[in-house]
Amino acid sequence: MQPFDSSSVKAVLFDLDGTILDTEKFYRKNWPIALAHFGYEMTDEQALKIRSMGRPFVVTQFKEWFGEDCDYWQIRRYRSELVKEDMEREGIKPKKGAREILEYLRGKGILCAVATATDVPRASAYLEQVGLLELFDRVCSACDAPQGKPDPYVYLEACRQLGVYAEETLAVEDAPNGIRSAHWAGCRVIFVPDQTAEEPEMEPYLTAQVEDLLGIKSLFGD
Repeated sequence: MQPFDSSSVKAVLFDLDGTILDTEKFYRKNWPIALAHFGYEMTDEQALKIRSMGRPFVVTQFKEWFGEDCDYWQIRRYRSELVKEDMEREGIKPKKGAREILEYLRGKGILCAVATATDVPRASAYLEQVGLLELFDRVCSACDAPQGKPDPYVYLEACRQLGVYAEETLAVEDAPNGIRSAHWAGCRVIFVPDQTAEEPEMEPYLTAQVEDLLGIKSLFGD
């Protein structure tokens, strides 16, 4: 873990799926189902590996796993239909402590932004649906970048939009690709587990690991 001084924090940048919203489980479930529909077999380990991974990287990964003829975009469209059905059936819910930590940070005068692989209109709609959109100063998407996570662009763009330096931020993430993205941008990274309890190979990139979003308060001495 890396050293941490809370007095230097001007902004906190949050991943969306699996960090602010309890939605990563839908993608983990439906990638293997979508691939099976087109005759491919994806393991749960593989589904976990592509969490928050930018689309250009996933295209390359799919060709490596499933062959050059694997049509990522066709499979993704079908997976998106499955995810949409699950979200409509089960609803979109915030992660434990999401509202509380956002209100706490805003009370301390700390800026808050989303840095997500989801496009801005959908991310904003999801956040509005759960009543959290008004608590964010910016919603930034890796869809606007040539490459998504683990490329650092989305975190650098969030910093640019907020008018802060990366070293003045905390990035809150639940998955290795997002952790790498934030770390390579120069942010200090907080890991909040979602689909996996531990990510041992990520420990050198982390400033802290907390059990849930409310655990972030402890980093500020509260």
